[in-house]
Amino acid sequence: MLNFEVDIFAREIIKPSSPQIKGMKPFKLTFFDQLTPATNVTNILFYSISGTSFTPAVILHQLKTSLSETLNILYPFAGRIKDNMFIDSFDEGVPFVSAQAGCRLSEFLKHHEVKSLNKLLPCPPFSKELKNEVVPLLCQATIFACGGIAIGFGGSHKLIDGQTYFNLCNVWRTICRGSHYRDVGFHGLAEGSKVFPPLNEVPENYLSTMENLWFQGSHNYITKRFTFDAKSITELRAIAKGELEATPSRVQALSGFIWKHFMAATRTMSASSKPSIAVQAVNLRPRMNLPLLHKSIGNLFWFASCAADIADETSTELFELVKLMRESVEAFDDEYLNSLQGEQGFEATGDLINQLETLFSHEKPDMLAFSSWCDLRLYEFDFGWGKPQWVAPFGEVASDFRNLIVFLPTKCGKGIEAWTTLDERRIFVGERC
Repeated sequence: MLNFEVDIFAREIIKPSSPQIKGMKPFKLTFFDQLTPATNVTNILFYSISGTSFTPAVILHQLKTSLSETLNILYPFAGRIKDNMFIDSFDEGVPFVSAQAGCRLSEFLKHHEVKSLNKLLPCPPFSKELKNEVVPLLCQATIFACGGIAIGFGGSHKLIDGQTYFNLCNVWRTICRGSHYRDVGFHGLAEGSKVFPPLNEVPENYLSTMENLWFQGSHNYITKRFTFDAKSITELRAIAKGELEATPSRVQALSGFIWKHFMAATRTMSASSKPSIAVQAVNLRPRMNLPLLHKSIGNLFWFASCAADIADETSTELFELVKLMRESVEAFDDEYLNSLQGEQGFEATGDLINQLETLFSHEKPDMLAFSSWCDLRLYEFDFGWGKPQWVAPFGEVASDFRNLIVFLPTKCGKGIEAWTTLDERRIFVGERC
């Protein structure tokens, strides 16, 4: 085990460099932002720095200066989320922590200790935020003894989904590499809240049901990283095809495989007959013929859910599970997506929430959530000193955050890492099923 220590030597607030940002109108949340619990989503980019021109002092200066200019474009990140309705106070700025690690980056990457990753983050991952004012973005830059660096991001899931995070990093790295913020073409920032406008008052049962979906009382949850190489994924896709006409995608095959083992572990641990529910986060942007949505910020995803009878082993064949998950995503067709937009979207979204509320009112279902970051091009974020050596989504998550699988690509792009957060016993049993 690596004795890993990080010392913070500076705490600053990075504000937009343009004084005009202070007078911007409040930025409205989307309806999906309002429904998303106030919790922190995180990510860490690791860079091995070569060349004498990139000293720690130079790197920190470039990061902070370019972030200040980035906030002239993506100004909501500099504000505060208020009353679950809007963001304003854009002169509050982004908390930025500078820190020093006591080991070389190469030594740290040999161990890949999940618990140690939390020391490289500016906030605990997936912890509940109970404040009325929520900070959209926090950053931490940690310099290793060799000069390598880890850039840790933390931000409120009230504003940040996967595509929003990509948009932030893409603009920031473009400016850090020398572009002036006025030359960075970025339009459609608030398009999401126009298509999916916020409610003046979200029903309390909607909010409590969504919290139940994300959180469960404090349990012994742990996070483990499982890596699947290209050969294993190819073999798994062939097995998962079964009687299906089309070969499953890499993520579909892995999702079905993990769900199958999750249910097998549940059968081994208890005699419960409650159904097992798989929930997939579906990015709405590429499914809608609205190009500006790709550069909008905020949560533009919704949940595709399907259920399997845990007691019926014939219905939990791998290809059957993959079919269920694929069909639940395919239901996001033009008709359904249109029904989510505008004021009519409240009714369509409310239908799913009411179904979930009914499930939770009887017995909390056995639920497993999936989110894929494989299409976010995380390994392309070059701030001027090369592409990342490794990307990690989080460390050890909060004790009441449950049953989540996050897929990330490996550096070569051919493999996939499955970051798995489950109760400790279920992971132990599932690895042996």
